[in-house]
Amino acid sequence: MNPRRLICGAALCAVVFQPVFGAAAPQAPVNNSDDIANILRPRYANGIVAIAEGKVITVKDVAQELTPQQLNGIRAGSRTEAEFNKNIDLAQETIIQNLIDRELVIKEFRKVKPGMKEVRRIPDNYIDQEIASEEHDEFDGDRPKFLAYIRSLGMTQNEYRKKVEEDIIFRYMLGQQRQSQSIVSPVKIETYYNENKDKFMQPDSIVMRLLQVKRKEGETNDQLRARLNDILAQFKGGKKFEELVREFSEDTSSRTKGGLQSERPISDLASAFEQPAQKLKKGEAADPIIVEDYGYLIYAEDRKYEGLQPLAEVHDQIERMLNQQITVQARERWLERLRRDAFIVRQ
Repeated sequence: MNPRRLICGAALCAVVFQPVFGAAAPQAPVNNSDDIANILRPRYANGIVAIAEGKVITVKDVAQELTPQQLNGIRAGSRTEAEFNKNIDLAQETIIQNLIDRELVIKEFRKVKPGMKEVRRIPDNYIDQEIASEEHDEFDGDRPKFLAYIRSLGMTQNEYRKKVEEDIIFRYMLGQQRQSQSIVSPVKIETYYNENKDKFMQPDSIVMRLLQVKRKEGETNDQLRARLNDILAQFKGGKKFEELVREFSEDTSSRTKGGLQSERPISDLASAFEQPAQKLKKGEAADPIIVEDYGYLIYAEDRKYEGLQPLAEVHDQIERMLNQQITVQARERWLERLRRDAFIVRQ
């Protein structure tokens, strides 16, 4: 995983992806981290943005967390130079706080606590696997390109290895906060459901299996329909629809998975399919549908009707969401404690 992705906070992402409402300030595009640093540096005369527990965080550190694409996106979403500067400040503050938090979390990991004989460390093979995965996933296994990327960060391989180790530590410690979350009670889940029913309204929707055949040369609509009815008769005789798809369908893109389609609102279907699908119940197949040179059979793998989703159907979804809220709150309380007990200087 690219370490740069680890600390892109919500505020930064909100800025990066905001829509363009007007012409951006007339500035040259940003091409590399040096360009980014040159934009950030005037805000910090000595190039230091913060000190966290003795660790100096510099303009260069901040610049490495902003890609040229992100910064150009901020510029494109800014109508004036003043707005651009405001958005840069917001993105920058998010990154600085994340970098400070990262240092505090790493220090917490390495703290020798009662009952511990030595400082905890990440096994070397974990670090090796992480670096190998990044080289493969981000650089298609091109080692020279990967090493060039490390050099572009102004790092040696050993320095980069240390950064990867710290990224692993950071993820591990945040993961520990997830593991310590409390279990959401059924009462809380039901309360949330009753207070937010508008979020669980669903349209008429269907999960279909689709069988498609192409009209043969000279074949009439009646002949094509008769061919489809012969296949449909096998379904009514007890043969599974997905087996018929694998045997007869000419749609190679979905034939191997039995013609299974993703769930979609019936109103989003093409007009020729909408009415037949509306009449289907789960486990039923519709009469043949002919559209130009193709004939179709559709089968309702699952069917949902317009209205409020039952609590049983959304229980797990609500539980995950509430657990996520608890995790975020617990993590923020934990970080606040680390910040409160730390020596931090902001420039």
